[in-house]
Amino acid sequence: MSQHAPLLIDIAGTTLTDDDRRRLAHPLVGGLILFARNWVDRAQLGALTGQIKRLRPDLLICVDHEGGRVQRFRTDGFTHLPPMRVLGQLWMQDALRAQDTASACGHVLAAELRACGVDFSFTPVLDLDWGPSSVIGDRALHADARVVSVLAKSLTHGMLQAGMAHCGKHFPGHGFVAADSHTDLPRDARSLKAILQDDAAPYGWLSCTLSAVMPAHVVYTKVDRRPAGYSARWLQAILRGRLGFGGAIVTDDLSMAAARQLEGRTLTPTEAVLAALGAGCDLALLCNQSLHWQGGAIDDTIEGLAKAQITGQWQPSEASEARRQALLPRQPSPDWDSLMRDADYLRALARVP
Repeated sequence: MSQHAPLLIDIAGTTLTDDDRRRLAHPLVGGLILFARNWVDRAQLGALTGQIKRLRPDLLICVDHEGGRVQRFRTDGFTHLPPMRVLGQLWMQDALRAQDTASACGHVLAAELRACGVDFSFTPVLDLDWGPSSVIGDRALHADARVVSVLAKSLTHGMLQAGMAHCGKHFPGHGFVAADSHTDLPRDARSLKAILQDDAAPYGWLSCTLSAVMPAHVVYTKVDRRPAGYSARWLQAILRGRLGFGGAIVTDDLSMAAARQLEGRTLTPTEAVLAALGAGCDLALLCNQSLHWQGGAIDDTIEGLAKAQITGQWQPSEASEARRQALLPRQPSPDWDSLMRDADYLRALARVP
C-alpha cells in the first residue's frame, strides 16, 4: 500500500505552474479540486487534466458538478443539467420516469467530465428540502427522505455506468438550518432520533451504494458540540457503526472560516485537517488557497501535516488510502468525439430535461 495521501488542494489557473507541480507531487497530496477559474474550454481542460495525470496518475481530479447553479463547466458542449429539485418535481408526476431521468442525468454528468479527464464529482446532494436553507435550496432533490434516496440511487447508477464514483453530501443533513456554512457555523438543535429518522435516513438506505460521504459544517447541539466533520461520534459511531457506511469520508472545504470553528476558536488549516482526520475523515479538502499569498497556506498545511506524522500526532491510514484509490476511475476515459457517438450517452442525453 502506498503512502496515505489525504490532502485535496486547488490550483489558481488554467495550466500547472511550477508551484502546482511541486505541491501535487508531494506524497501527502492525494488530489485536487477544479473550479470555473480553471476552465477555458474542453481542449484546455483536457490538456490540464493530462498534465496532472502525467505528473502522478494516482491523483484524484475532482469538481463540484451537480447541475443547476452548481456546475463548473457550462460551455463548449457541456450539457446544462437541471437543478436536482426538477427530478423531485418529476417524481410527483411519474415516479418511475423520474428514476430513469435521474439515471440519464447522472450518466451525462459523469460521461462529459470523464471525457475531459475529470475523475470525480462531489454529487449528489442528499439534504432534504426543508425550505429555509438558501445554500441548499433547489440543489435538494425532495423533502421526503425516501424520495431523495431513490432518486439519488438512480443518479449514482447513471454516474457509475459512465465510470465515475460519487459523494453523498452533507451528512447528516444541511437542509434544516438557514445559515450558510460558507460564512457562519449553523446550529441544529433537533434530537439524534429526529435527525436519524429524517435527514440522515438516506445515508443508511444507501450505505452499500455511496462511494463517498461529505459531512456538514453544522453543529448538531443535542448530539455533539463539535461540527459533524470533526465529530468521531457522527463519523465513526453513527455513520460507520450504526449506518454501516464503508466508503470514503471527505471533508467539506476546510478553508472556509466557519468550517474552522471548533469549540470557541478558529483553527489554522493544519489544525483543521488534523482534527478532521482524527475524527475519522479519510480526505481533507482545502479550496481556493492557491489564490492567496502564492498558495502559502497550502505549503504550510503540507508541512504541518508532515511534521505531525514525524512527531506521531497523526498516523497515516492504509484503509483511508485504499478508500481514496477506490474513488479513481477503473477504465480510461473516452475522448469527446467518441463520446458524441456513444449510443448509451446519446440515449441518456435525450432524456435530460
